[in-house]
Amino acid sequence: MSKLRVHCFSISLDGYGAGTKQGLENPLGAGGEDLHQWILPTRTFQQLQGKQGGATGIDDDFVARGFAGIGAWILGRNMFGPIRGPWPDDAWKGWWGEAPPYHCHVFVLTNHPRASISMKGGTEFHFVTAGIRVALEQATKAAGGQDIRLGGGVSTIRQYLQAGLVDEMHLAIAPVLLGSGEHLLLDVDLPALGYACTEHAPTASATHVVFTRRASR
Repeated sequence: MSKLRVHCFSISLDGYGAGTKQGLENPLGAGGEDLHQWILPTRTFQQLQGKQGGATGIDDDFVARGFAGIGAWILGRNMFGPIRGPWPDDAWKGWWGEAPPYHCHVFVLTNHPRASISMKGGTEFHFVTAGIRVALEQATKAAGGQDIRLGGGVSTIRQYLQAGLVDEMHLAIAPVLLGSGEHLLLDVDLPALGYACTEHAPTASATHVVFTRRASR
């Protein structure tokens, strides 16, 4: 059975997954980029940028695990782009240029219909207006027996967590404080939802924790 997995989602020491004042020039909000410094030097990330080299070790292992066995993705609209409300046109096609790093079907949650987009490298964006469960059903079918990766942002992950639909969640806790922004686990009772910490590993740049849901969905 396909699993819904969260990987490499970075949060601050005080629990924020994004800062305030998000926008086109600052997609992760004030201080948000500091959450992801651990991932940038890794070999896997460098390869995604078309470069060679990069650091190996625990941080890189977690990045690589996030791509293994993934057949489809689910994204919130905020992760796809900064546009709010009805789509003004079809010009915006994501943050990643003409060749996004997904190379599979990606289902974007939105309240406003939009036709699917085919991109270079095999990425296809589909826009789902019927809610999180329908998006998961469509992603599961598209994944063809592989797992589905839930990319975020904060609001999207919270919805899937509270619905008990996330099977595994890897968080990277960065050694920074944001003070405000979008809090990932505020009022989310992970033990009551069936989650337990099944793995933890500190590095110089982050503390990695993995939560697994014991009960099946």
